[in-house]
Amino acid sequence: MRKLLVVLAVLLVVFMASIWLVGTAPAGIAADWETKVDPWVMTTARSEGQTEFLVYLDAQADLSGADTLTSKLEKGTYVYERLTEIAARTQPAVTTQLDALGVTYRPYWVVNAIWVRADLSVVQAMASRADVAHIYANPTVKMEFPAAELLATQSPDTIEWNILKVQAPDVWAAGVTGQGAVIGGQDTGYDWTHPALQDQYRGWNGVTADHNYQWHDAIHSGGGVCGPNSSEPCDDHSHGTHTMGTMVGDDGGSNQIGMAPGARWIGCRNMDQGNGTPTTYMECYQWFIAPTDLNNQNPDPAMAPDVINNSWGCPVSEGCTDPNILLSTVQAVRAAGIVTVHSAGNSGSGCSSVDTPSAIYDESFSVGSTTSTDAISSFSSRGPVTVDGSNRLKPDISAPGSSVRSSVPGGGYSVFSGTSMAGPHVAGLVGLIVSAEPSLAGNVAAIETLIQDTAVQLTSTQECGGIPGSQIPNNTFGYGRINALAAYNALFEVPHTIGMEKTASATSVMVGDVLTYTLAVSHSHPTDPTYNVVITDVIPAGTTLVTATLPFTQVGDEIRWDLNELAANDTWAVQLVVQVTGEAGAQVINSDYGVRSDEVAFVGGPPVSTDVIAEPTYEIFLPFLHQ
Repeated sequence: MRKLLVVLAVLLVVFMASIWLVGTAPAGIAADWETKVDPWVMTTARSEGQTEFLVYLDAQADLSGADTLTSKLEKGTYVYERLTEIAARTQPAVTTQLDALGVTYRPYWVVNAIWVRADLSVVQAMASRADVAHIYANPTVKMEFPAAELLATQSPDTIEWNILKVQAPDVWAAGVTGQGAVIGGQDTGYDWTHPALQDQYRGWNGVTADHNYQWHDAIHSGGGVCGPNSSEPCDDHSHGTHTMGTMVGDDGGSNQIGMAPGARWIGCRNMDQGNGTPTTYMECYQWFIAPTDLNNQNPDPAMAPDVINNSWGCPVSEGCTDPNILLSTVQAVRAAGIVTVHSAGNSGSGCSSVDTPSAIYDESFSVGSTTSTDAISSFSSRGPVTVDGSNRLKPDISAPGSSVRSSVPGGGYSVFSGTSMAGPHVAGLVGLIVSAEPSLAGNVAAIETLIQDTAVQLTSTQECGGIPGSQIPNNTFGYGRINALAAYNALFEVPHTIGMEKTASATSVMVGDVLTYTLAVSHSHPTDPTYNVVITDVIPAGTTLVTATLPFTQVGDEIRWDLNELAANDTWAVQLVVQVTGEAGAQVINSDYGVRSDEVAFVGGPPVSTDVIAEPTYEIFLPFLHQ
């Protein structure tokens, strides 16, 4: 009996030690599994008993093959198939253990990861697995608003100032309103029956609504007035409806609030009354790569949007302690040929205040905010990005974000300010670009470069990250404020063409004769002149210069004529006069001539040949006289 008591005592000590090991490690020493776990997960699990976390598996898809594909559908299908294949192959071993542990979980494939809600013992079980790379935190993130610049409702102004500022109506006048483009948004949700949004919703055919492949709700509990898992677009805040209005809004009357009123929109709710988590953001990204029906079945990359607006941030100060938590997700979306527009943030005028996922990533097209006078908004975050050690220049571009009037739930309109308001302008511009040139769909880099290259360049006196504000790009405005008309015009720049024709005054000459060459230049362009036009010719062998059209310059045997500009569809002709000095039986060949300008590279012409003939001989015939 005494021996039995000793054995039981030993077992009790071992059992108590095992409990202690789950919850703690010696001071200053972390257990091996703890090094994989975000500190927030450890802290909340110990203080609250249960916590939310993301099990990030070691095996992740290689999506580099998407770069070799051409069309957006090819890219999207490839990315979807690669991501789902690796998730299907590697997740079952983990989910089997989670089932055995009896915990709540949700698998994802946009990255090979699984959301879990459980206690610290499950955290340890997951982190101890060799096939698990990291345990990420999944805190609730409250959306940032620059409250000081939240303004009262304004009266309608037909076309809003911000839309006029970026010259979107000039693109509409060319017949391009966004038709054929699809714009996605993930936000607090959307009031799809709003008069400025309903006709543009892809799920509405003018008579009935079908929300399959058009809407997804990533909020699975709570949800405010919308409730969880809403089967139709719903906004439990107002922020989302406002952003979508700036992208596509037009009520057909006096409220032209959107950049691309001819585009169609689809949406995903990633926030519960303004509060999101990394997994709700991730779930919406996943849905956009391959939208599903309302049962979250039958994903189809062909239904993916051309661009996604992301007017939200996930700051470190509110729990997103790992800046790279959404990096692989954003990389997957870009690989699928979808432009990801992200608001730079409202953290104010200090350098390196662009510090939240996903605006910090190189793969994100991040947007700062400007005012009606093209000044930087006081709240707009500045670069460079230092939170991940990259020192990356941000924002990439800027757009109006101060005092922007747009739609709000219930059919009304209100004025908000923030980089959340700036980003939708850029998403709408992407819609216009894809509408104007559908072949660009899926070519994310080309679309972003076009927007940057055609922006109104803006500078500041602020130097951040060693880059002066006078430089383009800079860490205040990026490449500048978007200009829709300039982007459209750049798509359809008509090339200048120059023709050169050369003729000789004769096809045959004698030694000593004068030979005149005429060089005629024709310029073709519907509107613009070509500048700094230069004609050159070389005095042919077997001749000497007599004169040339004035003014000209001569260097050795080369004759040059200069013209500052040649008008659209105009011509210009000069002459070169030479005297033939060669021998009879030879040819004078003029081949080294041509024309160039600032807009056109050198254009030459075929050789012009003239025969040199001998002087004719004459015989005198006298009449024969008969006597």
